[in-house]
Amino acid sequence: MSAVQVALLLSLVSLFSLPVNGDYKIGVGRYDITGPAAEIEMMGMANPSQIANGIHFRQYSRAFIVVNASNDTNRVVFVSIDACMGTQIMKNKVVEKLQSNKTFAGLYTDDNVCISGTHTHSGPAGYFQYLLYEITSRGFSQETLDAIVDGIVESIAEAHQNIVPGKLLYNTGVLLNASRNRSPTAYLLNPEADKALYQYDTDKDMVVIKFVDNNGTDLGMINWFAVHGTSMNNTNTYISGDNKGYASLLHEKDMDKDSLPGQSKFIAAYAQSNEGDVTPNLMPQHCPGHPEVPCDANSSKCLVKGKELFCIAFGPGVDMFDSTRIIGERQFDKGKELYDAAFKELSGPVQYLKVNRDFSNIELEFNGKKVHTCTPAMGDSFAAGTIDGPGAFSFKQNDTTGNKFWDLVGHLLHEPSKEEKECQAPKPILLDTGDINILYPWAPRIVPLQMFRIGQLVISAVPAEFTTMSGRYLKNAVKKIFNATGDSDIIPVIAGLSNTYSDYVTTYYEYQQQRYEAGSTIFGPYTLNAYVQEFSKLAVALATDNATGVDKGPPTPDYYSKQKSLILPVLTDKQPKGKKIGDVKVDVKESYAINDTVEVVFWAGNPRNDRKTNSTFLTVEIEDNDQWTVMYTDASLETRFKWEYDHSDTLCIMDEIFDGGCTSHVTIQWFIPPDTVPGTYRIQHFGAYKNDGVHQYQGVSGTFKVTKM
Repeated sequence: MSAVQVALLLSLVSLFSLPVNGDYKIGVGRYDITGPAAEIEMMGMANPSQIANGIHFRQYSRAFIVVNASNDTNRVVFVSIDACMGTQIMKNKVVEKLQSNKTFAGLYTDDNVCISGTHTHSGPAGYFQYLLYEITSRGFSQETLDAIVDGIVESIAEAHQNIVPGKLLYNTGVLLNASRNRSPTAYLLNPEADKALYQYDTDKDMVVIKFVDNNGTDLGMINWFAVHGTSMNNTNTYISGDNKGYASLLHEKDMDKDSLPGQSKFIAAYAQSNEGDVTPNLMPQHCPGHPEVPCDANSSKCLVKGKELFCIAFGPGVDMFDSTRIIGERQFDKGKELYDAAFKELSGPVQYLKVNRDFSNIELEFNGKKVHTCTPAMGDSFAAGTIDGPGAFSFKQNDTTGNKFWDLVGHLLHEPSKEEKECQAPKPILLDTGDINILYPWAPRIVPLQMFRIGQLVISAVPAEFTTMSGRYLKNAVKKIFNATGDSDIIPVIAGLSNTYSDYVTTYYEYQQQRYEAGSTIFGPYTLNAYVQEFSKLAVALATDNATGVDKGPPTPDYYSKQKSLILPVLTDKQPKGKKIGDVKVDVKESYAINDTVEVVFWAGNPRNDRKTNSTFLTVEIEDNDQWTVMYTDASLETRFKWEYDHSDTLCIMDEIFDGGCTSHVTIQWFIPPDTVPGTYRIQHFGAYKNDGVHQYQGVSGTFKVTKM
């Protein structure tokens, strides 16, 4: 054999031994999931007075499909939604709609679709099937559920249509200035040896997966970083994606500069991770109205003239909108830096495994003794809230004794047994939610556990909020299993608040202090250990490519037919006297300068009449040669849309029932950014009013000049 032939043979051997360029086919999609922008309570803070009445910016579902290029049946769908969390009823309805579509039937199932919430606390509530999470929102909201489910399905459909051969590149880094621990004294209770492995008491790691087609075109990105969606506080009434939604829109705009928000070709998901004890409110907790009074580190309360007050934390901005911007920008800045430097390529199998487990009684070993999880129950510290959103009455964090009065009230619903009290100890049981079935179950017992593997990336989709150290324990356990089978470069990720919601997960040690997170760890002190045990089984199955023999567990509960609601429908919208709905009530000024705020008020209909899905309630337009071009919408970070009745809500509800309705108006604001082109502008409002049917309308402001000075 000649030297030329030998060289050719070696080249061929080398060619076939290398990974084939593009192990995957990939697709990305996005769709609007903005729910009713009026009269529906928000999910997250459990504050009945926090009722939506406008839009800070729109919320989206972002879907990412990865298919094994050599086997189309091996595919996974990761969906990140600008909502507080994924829920069981949401997942059930999404899968139903996918399976009813001939294109998707058999392709996208309960097993290979993951729905993860970014955990914004500024979206409409009512999309659960367990009553505890619906009490403060007046029950179930079909409007909210439909908006989210339809949007998720549409985003998956778009991702499916966009599937092309491509690559997945990854990068990791550390973001230091966007989070801190809101229960640091509980974190300190973890074993010294375990804490010594980490420099920080929150998970500062950021993981970025870059989606690129084989032509080198940037398609999208998933970014996992742990921080709560509570930059917008519990007084906010604007629908908002909070800091993660803000970061997503910034990244999409940066990659497609001429696009309007929600319309970019590039799709960026800033997804959630183990954020249970992680706050974006970077300023220290303080005593409201009395900054000179110290806050107790364990209870997060302060004493003023013999009265205990809840301590709160804000910042780093001057208000919640500014804080959302700052924390969003910091995530985007680091995310973009990691994205631009992502050159390492994922390669290997696409695998998935999803099981259901009854977490009310999982047996395991802890410190050499046999233990088990508990029937769901909420502790007194749950009712105390957090420094992000304090609770009410005399509740406080770090409560291991309980309050006789409130415990008596809670136990009227169901008296926990001696065994349940012992199982949950040292948590005093306020609400024995696992055994309360008034109307329908109050809390889940059966929860889904799901794991995806895409080459080196292993995603543990957890149906809860894991604290910092809880997430670290789980990631380490998963990584150790894959390492033992020869996969030394595994990238473990926690995808938080996925598929259903079962409150919090603390470590056994953090549980002993009973801060808010521990009071909300519903399955008792060994909850994390049970999750580690059960997820480890999934990891073993995927690492050994032996998933077929895994017990899938009991069927997924479905209580959709039992849902109850006290939310009143929109009956009618009243025309203003001598005016039409859509007319200007308060017009713009003649001119504005850069950094000014433009404001216009229109007579309006209720935004619930038409959510303007994938559309807008407003446009800011510039004139150019007698043509008007849209520059901003209600999805833009530079606008704000607020709806309200012209009288008190109570009077208007009575008028609506007995006197033909109540007039209402919308206030539209445009915060003129520094890069605005000087010129002639106008603002349009689009909506629908209800009066013998639903009717579309629009209104337009007067024209105004924008100048540099």
